[in-house]
Parts: sequence; structure tokens; C-alpha cells
Amino acid sequence: MADDLRDWFRLWLTPGVGPVVGGKLIHHFGTPAAALAAPYSELRAVGVPEETARAIVGQASEAAVERQLAALERSGGCVLTLADTAYPALLRAIPDPPLLLFVRGNLADAVAQPCLAIVGSRSCSTYGRNAANRLARDLASRGVTIVSGLARGIDTAAHEAALDAGGRTIAVLGTGLDDTYPRENAKLADRIAETGALVTEFPFEKPPAPQNFPYRNRVIAGLCLGVLVVEAAEQSGSLITARLALEQGREVFAVPGNITSGKSIGTNRLIQDGAKLVMDWQDVVAEFSYDLRQRLRTGQPAATPQESHLPFDLGEDEQCILALVGFDQPVYVDGLIVQSGLGQPRTMAALLNLTLRGLLRELPGKCYVRAWNG
Repeated sequence: MADDLRDWFRLWLTPGVGPVVGGKLIHHFGTPAAALAAPYSELRAVGVPEETARAIVGQASEAAVERQLAALERSGGCVLTLADTAYPALLRAIPDPPLLLFVRGNLADAVAQPCLAIVGSRSCSTYGRNAANRLARDLASRGVTIVSGLARGIDTAAHEAALDAGGRTIAVLGTGLDDTYPRENAKLADRIAETGALVTEFPFEKPPAPQNFPYRNRVIAGLCLGVLVVEAAEQSGSLITARLALEQGREVFAVPGNITSGKSIGTNRLIQDGAKLVMDWQDVVAEFSYDLRQRLRTGQPAATPQESHLPFDLGEDEQCILALVGFDQPVYVDGLIVQSGLGQPRTMAALLNLTLRGLLRELPGKCYVRAWNG
């Protein structure tokens, strides 16, 4: 096991080092090893809280690191660090991406397709289940990866429909990778991992708990171009996912429901507040880029960063910037400067080179998207 990965685990397991503090440390110091070696005074100067800075200097229990690594090996899964090139680009672009992402299955192929979250009530109506089933089936059969949370109700319907359509689906867990919640979805989880992926940011042996699910929901939204809420009561947790999607700059869609049903108050309010009303799969695809709309409507495979034929002579700066820019979610220059850590002159030079090569398109407002190749 590489020392670099152990350092990621040491930093991740340090009390107080969550996604926000961890991201700040990686941005400032560059690597977990440098952050772990930093003196208390420098950690405090970066804005790390006092107790967390003391914990970093003291470092995480080596036994705890070994337990997690051993559990990872037993699970048959893998772990992606925030620095890995295979880490999903859309997720990396959110304000607080997980430092570590545990994966069972084939995440690379799943995120190589456009991803859409389908979420909603655990105690859904027959109408809600049928709507989730139809929309997930129609989208998955056209090459859209369906992302959800493996919960009862709408989540389960969306996952199952995507699989039955021969498509891919990603389940984002609110537990460690060694647990399945709810237990009755264990076989479904195995099916998902065959062609899609199970992902979580939680450590092994982490049981389900109410406080876990807002964290899970931000990952669901972060992996996707948009979030479709199929059915939700006024206080539904799926509305948290919709709010997080808005904060991340992603699209929000909602299926209209019966105005006399309490199960539809949340979705109907979302539409009142400006969410895109969805009656069929084309209402979702209409919000994607022109190129992606055409590919999905004609049944062509969606071009992806992984499939694009890139020139072999790209410099390190260009490769770094290219990994941060997706096909459908525009990324602003200021965000690229921060996320890449290259500074303004190098970032601007890389953007110019990539634009001239036809690999990026500049949009109004100083933002960029990937250009389709072929």
C-alpha cells in the first residue's frame, strides 16, 4: 500500500477534518503528507480550528488506518482520493467534495455517461413509483446513468428500472461500503455493482444514521448534471437534494403530482419555485447541451471525457484543467484557478491552448465547457 494513500487515510480519519477543512488543507499544502507535517501555527494561520489543528499535529491512530485499509481489501472495492484522475469531475467541482470516495463496481463507465439523479419519497404512491419507473427506464435506455440513494420507494424504483432497461445506475450510500441500508436492497446493490457502482464517503463499519443522509445527498447531486424529484412531501429529504443541486449550480426537475395528496406538496412547490416541470424523458434532455440532446435523441453513444481522443502532447497544466471541465456544466475561470492550484497566469495560458485546440469552448461570462470530439 503506497504511503501516499496511507497519508490520505491519516488526514481523513483525523477528528475535525471533514470535506471543507480537508479541501482547504489540500488546496493550501498540496498533499496530505505536507498537511500532516505542518506545524500547529501554520495550520491555524490557514484557518483550521484549534482542536482540529491539535488533532492533525497528533495524527490519527495508526490502528484506525490499518482497520480501514484491511476492510477496504476485504470489500473487493477501491478508493479514489480527491487527487485521482478517475475521481468524478462533476463531484470534484462542488464546494465540499469528499476527500475519499469508496467504490464497488465500475464507476468510471457509469460517470462516462451523462448522470441524472432521480430521488423522492420512501413511502411513495403507486403514481410516484410508476413515474420513477418510466422516467428512469426511458432515460437509462438512451444512455443516461441514473443516480439515487438505494432507499425504499422512489430510489429503489429508479435503480431497478435503469437496470431492467439495460442501463447503468449509481447508488450513493449513507453507510460504509460494507453495509447495505435498507437490508432488503442487498440483492439490488449487488445488481447495481455489476454494471454501475456503489459509492460512499463514509468509513467502513459506519451504520446508517439521520445525520449521514444530507452528506450522501450532496454527493448524489454532485455526481449529476441535474436532480429530478419525482414525489416528495413537504418535509421530504429529497428536497434537501434539490436545494443542494441548486447550490452546486445543477438543474432541478420535478414531476407534478396530485394537489390533494400530501405526498406531492414538495414537488409541486418546487415547480412553483421554478423547477423544470417533467412529464417525460424529453423534458429532462431539453435542458442538456445541444450536442448531448442530439446524441440521446438519436440513440448515439454519449461522447465522454474518457472516450475523447485527446492529443498525447498536452502539457501537465492543460491535462489538469481539462480534467476539471465537463461537457454540460460550465466552469468559471475563478473556480478553475482555485481548483487547479495553478494560479491565474498558468490557468489562463492552459485555457487558451485548450480552446485553440478545440478541446474547450468559451461561453459568455468567462466560463468554459468541454467541446465534443467526433
